[in-house]
Amino acid sequence: MYTPYVIRRNRRSTRRGAISVLAAFLSIILLGVVAFAVDLGYVLANKQELQRTADAAALAACWEYGKNLAEGRTASDAMIAGRAAAAAYASSNAVGGVSPAIDQNSGNLSSGDLVFGQIANLYAPNPTLNTTTPSLFNAVRVKVRRDSTLNGETPYFFAKVFGLTGQGLDAEAMAGYVRNIAGVKTPASGGNIGVLPYALDVQTWNALLAGQTADQWAWNPVTKTITAGADGILEANLFPQGTGSPGNRGTVDIGGSNNSTADIARQIVYGISPSDLAHHGGQLTFDSSGELELNGDTGISAGVKDELASIKGQPRLIPIFSTVVGPGNNAQYTIVHWAGIRILDVKLTGSMSQKRVIIQPAPMVIPGAIASTTESSSYAYTPVVLVK
Repeated sequence: MYTPYVIRRNRRSTRRGAISVLAAFLSIILLGVVAFAVDLGYVLANKQELQRTADAAALAACWEYGKNLAEGRTASDAMIAGRAAAAAYASSNAVGGVSPAIDQNSGNLSSGDLVFGQIANLYAPNPTLNTTTPSLFNAVRVKVRRDSTLNGETPYFFAKVFGLTGQGLDAEAMAGYVRNIAGVKTPASGGNIGVLPYALDVQTWNALLAGQTADQWAWNPVTKTITAGADGILEANLFPQGTGSPGNRGTVDIGGSNNSTADIARQIVYGISPSDLAHHGGQLTFDSSGELELNGDTGISAGVKDELASIKGQPRLIPIFSTVVGPGNNAQYTIVHWAGIRILDVKLTGSMSQKRVIIQPAPMVIPGAIASTTESSSYAYTPVVLVK
């Protein structure tokens, strides 16, 4: 008479057992989901940190490389400095608590983690890095890794219960800059550009680069001071020496024709403005023949000696001309090159033989620079940008 009760009790026990099994199964699934979510989140965070580190390392390497080139060091030495900068910045940007090292790739193999090369067009959708001609290098590609061979894999936490220990990750960035500019245009920021409204003849500039001029002044990049004496960087005199064309240097009119002394003084101190460039269609750049015609006035007025002295040591961009025709304020200058310089000494009073505006080459980063495919500038560059 008790059999039905026993049967019902057995059935309840069976159901409870099934529910317990199902609960255990669901717990395992839930644990797996939690493990996947937590570990996936950590992996994605590491991936973002790797990309940030790669970006910083690429920018730092490219800036340091360009700076060293501009200061006259060899391409080989500039790359060594760039590799050191990449390593320092990568180490300072921890990834998952690890200060990552970068494979230096000192042989500059194209398959390496840190590669210097040339990008012909920084703004191409998929720029390629050419490593065949070191004299044209203008870019750096950096890969930062966390894998079994370098920096260790990104570890898993919950997924370890399934026998999974971690995941290898990497991130890549490429930075570059333009080493030759054809001219300048109004920057996106709308600010001024440090163009000095004086032109130097190409013969004197080439003689300076060839080591045929004097070295009587020294610029200290640490203290930002100028002293008499040599610093290994030669100089030229921007003041006209009465040698006649094409050595008849002087003012060029950027903006309206026949700029006043006040206009020239403003441009010396603050650079050329968007309104100045508006008179030239918003840009000053070479034509298809590699030339730019500018009106000007031979000579440098003593009325701007204080303004010239106030910018000593500061980098400025100057136009280099091949020929000048016409006297006085009817002069027409044919500009064929741009150069980054700094003023070291100014003397515009006294005898003509003693007057001088001494300049030396100086690297200058140009906002609003227009890229060129030819060697149209010296010591003048665009800012370094992330390309990829």
